[in-house]
Amino acid sequence: METLSTAFRDIIKEVILLSKSPDTVNGENVYQEANETMLPYLDRMVESRILPGSGLDGLENLEELFSKAEAGSSCLILPEHYSNMDLPAFSYLLRRVGGRGEEIARSLIAIAGMKLTEDNPAISAFASAFTRIVIYPSRSLHGLKNDKEEFARGNAINRSAMKALAEKKTQGRIILIFPSGTRYRPWDPSTKRGIREVYSYIKSFDYMCLLAINGSILRVREGEMMDDEVVEDLVRISSSPVFSCAEFVGKVKADMAAQGRESKDRKQVLADTIMAELEKMHIAAEEKRKQLIK
Repeated sequence: METLSTAFRDIIKEVILLSKSPDTVNGENVYQEANETMLPYLDRMVESRILPGSGLDGLENLEELFSKAEAGSSCLILPEHYSNMDLPAFSYLLRRVGGRGEEIARSLIAIAGMKLTEDNPAISAFASAFTRIVIYPSRSLHGLKNDKEEFARGNAINRSAMKALAEKKTQGRIILIFPSGTRYRPWDPSTKRGIREVYSYIKSFDYMCLLAINGSILRVREGEMMDDEVVEDLVRISSSPVFSCAEFVGKVKADMAAQGRESKDRKQVLADTIMAELEKMHIAAEEKRKQLIK
């Protein structure tokens, strides 16, 4: 079995030397522009394992979303999340699909947990290939009330992140956030549930596309991120049509009222609805992917 640390040992040595990523996150550096010298290294990694037949479906939807972003609307992409190679694979396929794919890829700003910056220098170097707004994840923040200093740091980071988001979201950029907030771990079903914070993003944005990810060249394993298993796979990524965020939220509220569920946690219901839509897309796309594998 090959792991991230063994399969790409030479690349890892190079990217750590080239990295400009900070060692720690604070309120002053939550917005981090892409270090594009890193992108060719990630592309080499993707190219070495991605199989023929891999590609992107629904480019026209992403082009429509991008046109809305260029016109000043705030726009989101909400993808499934299976591994730390999801964004590199999406970027790679998007930049090679033609049309406005490369422009869209370079417009992306990912919402990223601080673990990607602080836990491992190689992971931090790879993550720096993409423009990011770094946050202190709510799952981690909620357990810090007895650590006043770290709790204060987490809140300061998130206040700065929300300020950066407010500034960037109407500047022709598309914000990408994983609605599960973490990679899916098959041994922990809770990791495929949407996080409540997704509600706040959708409520404050104009338009969004959902992104199903079928196939992955990196398989999550228990342990450290660098111990994830590297495999060959056929990867198909597919975009939904463009949704009006206001209409989507309105429909969720209407459905809750029709079903007599007004007393339920509205934020969690919306997050669950997003994940259910992604699951439908994933199942439909997997049938097509199986045909390509044959």
